[in-house]
Amino acid sequence: MLASLALLVALGAAVLAVVALRRLNASRRGSGADALPEDVFGLRQEVAALRAETRDALRHLAVVRYDAFGDMGGHLSWSLALLDDGGNGVVLTSIHGRSEARTYAKSISGWTCEQQLSPEEDEAIAGARR
Repeated sequence: MLASLALLVALGAAVLAVVALRRLNASRRGSGADALPEDVFGLRQEVAALRAETRDALRHLAVVRYDAFGDMGGHLSWSLALLDDGGNGVVLTSIHGRSEARTYAKSISGWTCEQQLSPEEDEAIAGARR
């Protein structure tokens, strides 16, 4: 009799423990940021702030090297696109000849330019967009 009473008490305790664990897990799985521990919520806010800050950083870039003139080799001419997440920035082009080098800068806004772009400049912008 005493053994069966102890077994009933142990079984009841086990059922209560399972119910308590399920409630605890349900409260931890709650939806939204409020259910997260304070430090995780703070880290998510910091990551969001860092992403907002870097939107304007010139972090999309590509370089295209080429021969501007048929009689020269070595791919000494180049076009460099430096753009932010919105496609705003600049394309720099340097054309090297036998006796001189000329460098040009064209403003880019929204992945396009008001001035006519060379095929190499277009390629640099497309490469930076990837």
